[in-house]
Amino acid sequence: MADLKNIDLKAAVAKLNEFQLDDLNNIDWENMGSWPLPGKIFFCALIFVAVLTGGYFLLVADNMETLQGEVQKESTLKKDFEAKAFRVANLDAYKAQMVEMQESFGSLLKQLPRDTEVPGLIDDISAAALGAGLKLNAIDPQPMTQTEFYKELPINIEVTGGYHEMGAFVSSVAALPRIVTLHDFTIQKSRDSGMLSMKILAKTYQYSDGGDQ
Repeated sequence: MADLKNIDLKAAVAKLNEFQLDDLNNIDWENMGSWPLPGKIFFCALIFVAVLTGGYFLLVADNMETLQGEVQKESTLKKDFEAKAFRVANLDAYKAQMVEMQESFGSLLKQLPRDTEVPGLIDDISAAALGAGLKLNAIDPQPMTQTEFYKELPINIEVTGGYHEMGAFVSSVAALPRIVTLHDFTIQKSRDSGMLSMKILAKTYQYSDGGDQ
């Protein structure tokens, strides 16, 4: 049986070797049954490869692109789910932080002077200058300016005295119970008295809820 298979295989190889390229022109495409065995085998293999290739590009390739898109979508959904799960797990902590922020905000609002408290604030700044041993030459409130969330009141201040006294004055203003910030200071030495003169811009703020605009 094995000898018979070897004989048939050798015969098929021999016939395939006898096949010439010029024989393609003499192929009878309407009577494929008359083709030699090697030609039939080659043609069937060619059709098989063509079917596999066409099936891959028509079916598998499109499905692979769809699969990759679904995998990416799955990854995005997992990240969204993890982020939302984290927020849900920390919801109580966020609520506690919100309450704390509201309390802090209310405390800060109490430090903003109202219209009726501005004269008292000016008196406090004047007392801080005199308490530090400075001569108060001028304290001049400027027009109120409106921003999105608050009103801003600039106050021009001019004092005369020593360097250390000026430092004590700045510390006293920073320690006031109301929010006051200091900006744009200049210090010059007087040619006549030899004393230092400081000009500084103080700013205080009022909360604006939008109803005054």
